[in-house]
Amino acid sequence: MTALKIGACLKAAEIADHRDWLFDASRDIEIQDFMSHAALTTEFEDRIATVKAALDGHSGRVGIHGPFEGLDIDNKDAELQPIITARLLEALEAADRIGARQMVLHSPYTLWYQNNVFSWKGYAETKLERIHDTLSPVVKAAENAGQKLVIENIQDVRPETRRAMVDSFNSDAIALSIDTGHAQLARRMSGAPPVEDFVRDAGDQLAHVHLQDVDGHADRHWAPGEGEIEWTAVFRALADCQSATHLVLELRNKDHIPNGYRYLSALGLVT
Repeated sequence: MTALKIGACLKAAEIADHRDWLFDASRDIEIQDFMSHAALTTEFEDRIATVKAALDGHSGRVGIHGPFEGLDIDNKDAELQPIITARLLEALEAADRIGARQMVLHSPYTLWYQNNVFSWKGYAETKLERIHDTLSPVVKAAENAGQKLVIENIQDVRPETRRAMVDSFNSDAIALSIDTGHAQLARRMSGAPPVEDFVRDAGDQLAHVHLQDVDGHADRHWAPGEGEIEWTAVFRALADCQSATHLVLELRNKDHIPNGYRYLSALGLVT
């Protein structure tokens, strides 16, 4: 099995602490400075300047995490949908201006949806229509800018449901993201498949992975090796994907990035 190169999710102010590891090997970086209302409005220009300065000299791939709090892409309120669309377009502009080619967005699918999908006629179809109403302008803007939206599993139980949503746009500008910790939580809490199966279902549509470990109880964002995820199985599945997937450690404690990297490296899974 070929070892895969991994990077990390960081805010601009945190990059310097890991600069040598990231820059010397041109590792993937996911910028997490553009998730708040202030970051995309009153602080917009300052944040862009700060991020560009922090990335100066980096030759690897860059993505950003898009905003999500209060911004459900399945919002049922017709007056709020354009506001959500506008906020995502602002984030996409920020991504473009810092040289990022990828933006992470959150999936709107839950255990409630999965258990109730057949309870109301047209439930799945009307939900998908709302998603398209909100997200289609963002997908089109990503197409025009040569960028890619990646839809991350949050409370998803069936990976194929989210994949079908991505397929419905029929666009190369939208693909799949997997958060390993979220997938493991869904396995423990909702009877979802193992993390490996999330990866295998995504296949060549997988463009981005958040690498984090959990204990099966909460969204810990621990370093790999601190929780219960079966990392060898996950990376065996990742190695079979033919897409050039961004692989980034998304840890709550950024000081643990070296620990997570060393653990996976010792298993022969990463470089």
